[in-house]
Amino acid sequence: MPREVRDAVVIGSGPGGLAGAVTLARAGLDVLVLEAQPTIGGGARTLDLGLAPGMRHDLCSAVHPLAIGSPFFRAFDLPARGVELAVPEIAYAQPFEQRDAGIAYQDLDRTAAELGADGPAWRSLLGPLVEQIDAVIALALGDHRTVPPEVLRPGGARAAAAFGAAVLEQGTRAWDRRFSDQVAPALLTGVAAHTISPLPSLAAAGTALLLGALAHGVGWVIPVGGSQAITDALTDDLRAHGGEIRTAEPVTTWRQLPRARAYLVDTTPRGLVDIWGERMAPGHRAWFERFRYGNAAAKVDFVLSGPVPWRDARVGRAATVHVGGSRAEMAAAENAVHAGRHADRPLTLVSDPTVADPSRGTGDLRPLWTYTHVPAGSDVDVTETVTGQIERFAPGFRDVVVASRCIPARRMPEHNANYVGGDIAGGAVTMWRMAAGPRAGWHVYDGGIPGVYLCSQSVPPGPGVHGMTGWFAARRALRDRFGITGAPELGPRG
Repeated sequence: MPREVRDAVVIGSGPGGLAGAVTLARAGLDVLVLEAQPTIGGGARTLDLGLAPGMRHDLCSAVHPLAIGSPFFRAFDLPARGVELAVPEIAYAQPFEQRDAGIAYQDLDRTAAELGADGPAWRSLLGPLVEQIDAVIALALGDHRTVPPEVLRPGGARAAAAFGAAVLEQGTRAWDRRFSDQVAPALLTGVAAHTISPLPSLAAAGTALLLGALAHGVGWVIPVGGSQAITDALTDDLRAHGGEIRTAEPVTTWRQLPRARAYLVDTTPRGLVDIWGERMAPGHRAWFERFRYGNAAAKVDFVLSGPVPWRDARVGRAATVHVGGSRAEMAAAENAVHAGRHADRPLTLVSDPTVADPSRGTGDLRPLWTYTHVPAGSDVDVTETVTGQIERFAPGFRDVVVASRCIPARRMPEHNANYVGGDIAGGAVTMWRMAAGPRAGWHVYDGGIPGVYLCSQSVPPGPGVHGMTGWFAARRALRDRFGITGAPELGPRG
């Protein structure tokens, strides 16, 4: 029986895979997406976990500043497609046990005013980035091989220099130099810990400064209805342009695949070797086999009978809360994980979506999304640890917990094969990897076989629901395999 023939096949329906598929389909190609899971979306899915009737939980990502910040999603224009993006007044909060919490408002001036003596330091660190947010986004989310045009515009080079200097400061032991109190550095460190890396580090600093600038520049967005709203918009557009998606079809070898002129692969580099290794250029294969995974996340989903009883009531207005105490406490916890130990008081990331999107509640119940960092491959149920950590800053939290469910790090790959050992970042988060990708070379998206391209978060610009990896990989495939040099229109009327 002859093999099926397509223009392009995309393996994996995470944000990178779907962004790549949309780009190819909008260029007029016949595109097929193959997804191993029974549902599409990878790290951007919202599912009923069976904890409360009708309640849906974000499986991985929950908060999406890049849904309106990244160049791909700006062009794709989610709001014009009916996706409602709620922007909380408070982007994130940092509670303390014995003092008022740190509050990061979308309003930079208000944030600085409430930071007291450290307000001017906060403004001088983040203000230049917020003023030139487009240049900062383009620099951080570029392919790291070309100079983005935004950087060449008036003020862009100055913003790029300010971003680089700030990364060097906050990514080294100089990170406390500008601050005199505990609140501002703790606020920034909570954002840095969205990576899974030792602290301080350049990669964590880059993440903190980008997300911190986005908090004041565009806000930390909560998609109404959950992360699935973003995935659904991408899949609707793909299908509207003739693309097809097949779920529950894991790919273990290239022999399963239809014939195609281009393949985009939304897996880790080692996952690509599992599929294509026998046909891969030896140098490429060696690089990909050496690709290093990082430490892990363990997730706990809760159902609550009411709001979290934060000691500082203002924290209850934040959809995102970083629970870990002072900068020193959080650094100690992250460095324990880096050393292969479970922290006694781990930094815990909390998303309370009902704060921004009341529709997420069902009756008197509401979901609470949390995860904490653990050593790679950990099989520990961290429910009690996470509960105790939140209770430190919200006495009485246990009393509002109706149900909970933990996904230990070791079980994360059951939901997404790219989360090896619980590594939700698609590889160790280092500045080298975020800039250079999984191998040395100029053509970073090439998979080592003509027509095969990596589009996962393992390639630049790295982790996040931003669509840029798929956008870059698809444009390279269009140029190399189909002679299409222009970028296809992504807007809803395209």
